[in-house]
Amino acid sequence: QVQLVESGGGLVQPGDSLRLSCELSGRSIVGYPMAWFRQADGLEREFVASISGRGVFSEYTDSVKGRFTISRDNVKNTVDLHMNFLKAEDTDVYYCAASWTKSGTPRSAGDFDYWGQGTQVIVSS
Repeated sequence: QVQLVESGGGLVQPGDSLRLSCELSGRSIVGYPMAWFRQADGLEREFVASISGRGVFSEYTDSVKGRFTISRDNVKNTVDLHMNFLKAEDTDVYYCAASWTKSGTPRSAGDFDYWGQGTQVIVSS
């Protein structure tokens, strides 16, 4: 059974950095797009970043461009989100996701088939 587990969330101050990690078990991620989404309590799930199956291509939502970097390790079966210069607006629960049906760098939540449980990021002074 495919399972995704996120880790690395926590409480940080504005301007700090944080690295989120997602490990997928039950199936190799090689060749499949992976992504990070975030969702604040009571709001819709928002696309953050996606990465293509071999890590050649990546896309980001405008608000995180230049600050966040998505990467993958197809040997360890992990996907990371490196977050720099964090802002209070980045406070959310972050979810990793895997797509078994799409290619490239999908951005829609409906394009992803498996999701992690989420890890909370709080940016506050």
